Amino acid sequence: MQPWRKLAPALGVMTGLAISGAATAQETLRIAVVGPTTGPVTQYGDMVREGVTTAVEQINAGGGVLGKQLEIVNVDDGCEPKQGPVAANRVVNEKIHFVVGPVCSGASIAAASIYNDEGVVMVTPSATAPALTDRKNYTFIFRTIGRDDQQGPAAARYIIDKLKPSKVAVLHDKQSYGQGIATAVKTGLDQAGIPVVLFEGINAGDSDYSAVITKLKSAGVDFVYFGGYHPEMGLLLRQAAEQGLKTRFMGPEGVGNPDINAIAGDSVEGMLLTLPADFAHNPANAAVVKAFADKKRDSTGAFQLPAYAAVRVIVDGIKGANSTDPTKVAAYMHAHSFDTPIGKVEWNKQGDLTDFAFDIYAWHKDGSKTAQK
Repeated sequence: MQPWRKLAPALGVMTGLAISGAATAQETLRIAVVGPTTGPVTQYGDMVREGVTTAVEQINAGGGVLGKQLEIVNVDDGCEPKQGPVAANRVVNEKIHFVVGPVCSGASIAAASIYNDEGVVMVTPSATAPALTDRKNYTFIFRTIGRDDQQGPAAARYIIDKLKPSKVAVLHDKQSYGQGIATAVKTGLDQAGIPVVLFEGINAGDSDYSAVITKLKSAGVDFVYFGGYHPEMGLLLRQAAEQGLKTRFMGPEGVGNPDINAIAGDSVEGMLLTLPADFAHNPANAAVVKAFADKKRDSTGAFQLPAYAAVRVIVDGIKGANSTDPTKVAAYMHAHSFDTPIGKVEWNKQGDLTDFAFDIYAWHKDGSKTAQK
């Protein structure tokens, strides 16, 4: 159990954690970390908190920013869209001006207008849905991860060029993230003339997907793409194996969670997924990776280094603006690029990264993964 889990708040409750024990309230600059500390995808929140905590520890050890030590304030939104505004209003009411998160796309979309209207700089390291930023004209909303319409085409290209299936089913969980990326994959397959014989949503949280498995078998599919998170993908894999459906499955980074192995068992072997490029194995990041390892944290997950980078760009924006005024910081961030462990970070007008790489991996039943060429 990680230290923050002992401090995990009830849904929507905030917990402050000053990384430097000597800091007083007057000396600290608070950064809220908004994401799930409860619910079925808590582990994604854990990944983000690992990245944020490591960055904050290093920054505070180096003297902080503008004479202030950073203080982490954890805010739980359960990864639920309906809790996104609740969490955002708590951040605003606490007069916190900088946020890493929200972790999940649905909660991010629901909360972003509040952060933007209230002048809170929000940098999400994990919300990939295009709807977060498209046509919103936000000033204070940024990402340190790519969008589904960057991730989806990467998956589609691999399916088209390497797998060459004859009949594909594309499933999704009917949520902003899952449906969005599933649609992006289907679009790529349609453009390449790959037959998508089934495009269908399932209900997140259900325990029995036998009906959709039966449809997959009846349609004679030889490949399945699922847009969503690991609990549903794990059940789809297990129940497909139980019903004798022998086909390969693929999903986005949301299925890349070690907990899927306990759900799917041996049937998880060979599952394909897209993940951010393996920043942890870049030799230039050796010192950062060591900082994670020294605290027994994992730097190799999907969101740890994007979360680390989110803190760094906020702090570098504060330094560059020579101010903690979020309006000045956001303006500086829009006008400059930043060197981070995920590479050079710069944004277009709406706060999306101008470039971000997603790679293809095969997942194994021991929880390891192998990059695919």
